[in-house]
Amino acid sequence: MIIGKSVEDVKKITNKDIADQLDGLPPEKMHCSVMGYEALEDALKNYDDYTDLEDIRNEEAANKKSEKIVCQCFGVTENVIWDALKLNGLKTVEEVTNYTKAGGACGKCKGLIQDIIDTYYKKENEKNESTLTPAQKILKINNVIEKQISPELRKDGGDITLVDIDGNKVMVKLRGKCSGCKNSHLTLKAFVETTLRDTVDKNIEVVEV
Repeated sequence: MIIGKSVEDVKKITNKDIADQLDGLPPEKMHCSVMGYEALEDALKNYDDYTDLEDIRNEEAANKKSEKIVCQCFGVTENVIWDALKLNGLKTVEEVTNYTKAGGACGKCKGLIQDIIDTYYKKENEKNESTLTPAQKILKINNVIEKQISPELRKDGGDITLVDIDGNKVMVKLRGKCSGCKNSHLTLKAFVETTLRDTVDKNIEVVEV
């Protein structure tokens, strides 16, 4: 897949591109594309610096010793997991295991992996909060309601409509079975509000009108 490409184009290749080139890989084999990507990285380092590959591997081994190892079974470091989250948009421990093998043996590190996932997306959400314009925020709220919240409510015969947005106050109307449900307040706070806080802004307040 790199024949005929410039070095700069090759540097843009990701493990996802490698997986796509192989007509996709099952989730449990995604770590194979990551291994291919790491081999490509080594080749590029060797090309750029004219460094012996053995020296590169020794340097990487030394760097790994100084990094925090999350999965002792496979020697997966915290930085490797962070890179996998950033490059592939992984959301669950199972996805991280598929891409990095971390947690794939004894499973004792799965709690640490979940902590890393939570920390990563907390930082990403804080970053997004500070960069969203008011118009972008409105569009994102509407998109989350339409694509994530509404489909879940419709599974139980309910639905939701966005009525208005005033700063961090999001005004909605519950429909269908949700409108007369005795647990509607719980739905608003535990599901709708929590989802919007997790994906858009931690200060959002959802109010039914």
